[in-house]
Amino acid sequence: MAKSNLDIITGLTDSHTVEFVPGQRVHREVEKPLRVMAEEAAKAGYLLQVCSGYRSFQRQCEIWNEKVTGKRLVLDSQNKPISPKGLTDEELINAILRWSALPATSRHHWGTDIDVIDSSKLQAGITVKLVAEEFETGGPFSDLHDWLDKNMSRFGFFRPYATDRGGVSPERWHLSYAPLAETYLGELTEESVAGVLKKSQLELKSSVLKMLPQIFQRFVLNIDSTGN
Repeated sequence: MAKSNLDIITGLTDSHTVEFVPGQRVHREVEKPLRVMAEEAAKAGYLLQVCSGYRSFQRQCEIWNEKVTGKRLVLDSQNKPISPKGLTDEELINAILRWSALPATSRHHWGTDIDVIDSSKLQAGITVKLVAEEFETGGPFSDLHDWLDKNMSRFGFFRPYATDRGGVSPERWHLSYAPLAETYLGELTEESVAGVLKKSQLELKSSVLKMLPQIFQRFVLNIDSTGN
């Protein structure tokens, strides 16, 4: 694998990305299909907004470390806060991985994966939390995502975390551009991830590296089908 591709899939570069909207970047090959999909959504009455696109290894590492050290909430499978205190390293790592990817394995590194909402449903003073109730029937973003269920595949997108497979918790807001994401997932290996993590300042690094084969199978490869 070319070093440039390794840097892309482990989050060490943003050279493959372009700005989609201010503050949010996506892979250059995702920009056009995403814009076309957003235009079609607008015709149907929805303002598709990317609230999280490309994310670097460094940013993912900051999120991870803040969760390990208690500076950021860790949630259980029911989306309820839990305390890191009293958990074994393995228990804490598995709890974090239900909602946050291990740095160097995040699909957001690739610029192919995005979290989307209907910005027309935003209310003043309300912060988007990206939790299930915002996207379920009756939630502010459910109608857009019902439309996406029927239409996103026409533009190449699918939901890698549509159902609970025992790995990452379901994330209806998370879309992935299949033509590129499938390629990058196929190129990502435990060895490449370990090589990046060993050089990092990752909290619980030693335990993570010991658990990496399990993590890779349960939280990286264990996704829903593209439907193709």
